Amino acid sequence: MTVLVTGARGKVGRAVLERLHAAGRPVRAASARPAELAVPAGVVGVELVLNRPATFAAALEGVRQVFLYPEPAGIDAFTAAARAAGVEHVVLLSSSSVLAPGAESDPLGAHNLRVEQALAVSGLPTTLLRADAFASNALGWCAAIGAGLPVELPYPEASLAPVHPADVADVAVAALSGPELRGRAVTLTGGQRLTLREQVGVLADVLGRPVPVETVTRAEAERQLGRFMPAPLVGSLLSFWAAASTTPATIGDTTRTLLGVPERTFHQWATEHAAAFTAG
Repeated sequence: MTVLVTGARGKVGRAVLERLHAAGRPVRAASARPAELAVPAGVVGVELVLNRPATFAAALEGVRQVFLYPEPAGIDAFTAAARAAGVEHVVLLSSSSVLAPGAESDPLGAHNLRVEQALAVSGLPTTLLRADAFASNALGWCAAIGAGLPVELPYPEASLAPVHPADVADVAVAALSGPELRGRAVTLTGGQRLTLREQVGVLADVLGRPVPVETVTRAEAERQLGRFMPAPLVGSLLSFWAAASTTPATIGDTTRTLLGVPERTFHQWATEHAAAFTAG
């Protein structure tokens, strides 16, 4: 039963691919730029572009399960092609943003919700992995911390429950490997609430040096983040942080509740990625 892994260049997609391959499962890696894929020996990389249906047939041939990154463009045509190809199960990497009030008009929420809705209409059995804030979002602070500068935050007291990307990959592999999670919608978080200020503090402890936090205005944060993100997504992120400043994150499903194994902590993630926060 071949599993097609889309977004195979991403952290979660690559981890899912490697875990399935190590377990002896037939896997196929899909990417819009397959030449850039670095896949384990024996894994075939194929081109898959959701707004180019001509790429569907080769990618889906013999596939029975799909690990799907959320991309609304072309999703209706893709689900139709998947059904025609005999796909029996889709595991979607979605976002907890679909559960927020007004998700239909929020750029991030609407992006993921559109894919969830297309899968629901398609009739394909689907498992929804609605990931909350990723621990790896802290990589956005690399430049400042590496340069010895303060981390500038508009909402330093935003309380989140950051999930380690490896935990998301473990849950995805479980969903692709057995019936327990099939058809479920789970909200994936870490097992510990931390404010953004506390996350910076964890990084400071791991690095063994102070990392100051400086509060900036929302307008300044929009200017800074706008250098790296589309403006609508910047607004979505800042509104998420603003809401988390007054309503602390809810601990959702974790590897402990779903798989019976302890969650990876933000401290563990920070330790694994400490080199990224060091200049040079």
